[in-house]
Amino acid sequence: MAKTDTDPQTHEPVGAPAILKHALAAIEEHGYHGTTVRDIARRVGVTVPTLYYHFENKQAILVELLMSSMELLLARCRVALAETGKNPADRYAALITTIVEFMAQGGSHGLLDSEIRSLEPANRTKYIALRDELETQLHRIIADGVTQGTFTTPYPVETGRAVLTMCHSIPRWFNPAGALTPQQIAQRYVTIALNAVGHRAPAKPRTRTRQTTAT
Repeated sequence: MAKTDTDPQTHEPVGAPAILKHALAAIEEHGYHGTTVRDIARRVGVTVPTLYYHFENKQAILVELLMSSMELLLARCRVALAETGKNPADRYAALITTIVEFMAQGGSHGLLDSEIRSLEPANRTKYIALRDELETQLHRIIADGVTQGTFTTPYPVETGRAVLTMCHSIPRWFNPAGALTPQQIAQRYVTIALNAVGHRAPAKPRTRTRQTTAT
């Protein structure tokens, strides 16, 4: 009896997760335009019609990869901010930590940001709307910090863009087998990001020394 595409002894379970995993690897190696549906199907171990059963076309695969990744990052950022107080420096640190750890742990997903140009106009608009939400969160926190005097940067908007670019670049160089963990990288990036906005730590209250009167 011939084995089918869905034989568990031959291939991993066929479905959207498997297709997305192999599509991500293919796009990382060859770029979106250099990747074919046939190549993805071959990597998954299914026929092209089987792949089309799960996704309408290659564009739909790219959309799912980008949108699901950004939606997951936004969800984690919302949780991190909800669990943090109102202090701008604390909220800023929580957001940077979440982004950095996500980029380090997400691996190749972070590299897909360069494929935004491959999205069709309508899909690009939807993705950019999600990305803008993340930027808005960061810019709002920086603005609050400047207003309260916690941050002293004269260029809050440009600083926010630079910090986000710094975070988004992590998948290009981070090595999971390297000397630093995602958490350690996040700690260092928080320090860099706080320096970038000119963080001014609150002054510690002076302790009054008691004067003794000679008798």
